[in-house]
Amino acid sequence: MSEIKVSVVSSNEEIYSGEAKMVYATGSLGELGIAPGHTPLLTGLAPGPVRLETENGEETFFCSGGFIEIQPNEVTFLADTAERADSLDEAEAIKAQELAQKELSDRDADMDFTKAAAQLAEAAARIKTIQKLRKNK
Repeated sequence: MSEIKVSVVSSNEEIYSGEAKMVYATGSLGELGIAPGHTPLLTGLAPGPVRLETENGEETFFCSGGFIEIQPNEVTFLADTAERADSLDEAEAIKAQELAQKELSDRDADMDFTKAAAQLAEAAARIKTIQKLRKNK
């Protein structure tokens, strides 16, 4: 079976570089399944899990947003932040979600609504990624 080269890059560093049989991620318009030979595509990357089916099993990452560049034999995730899903801290994600919800409900005139909403979406996506990872184990 053919494979596709995958790179997961955050603003600080390259998190992953390797081969995959299949790649799953959430683009700005919905779920994507990316196989070798996929049609070229550039789309936004929604906060959430990025799953790779590799020769040695499955790799899961969390990306907070960014872009996905797809070429027939290569996929690059340019993420705002990216980390291995197994290093996510569920208690920290729940705390961040509660803080963002509190900020949104306070409705302070000095509050940046867009920033608080983005923080809430990212925290919810982190929790969803952790739950999916736990379910798959």
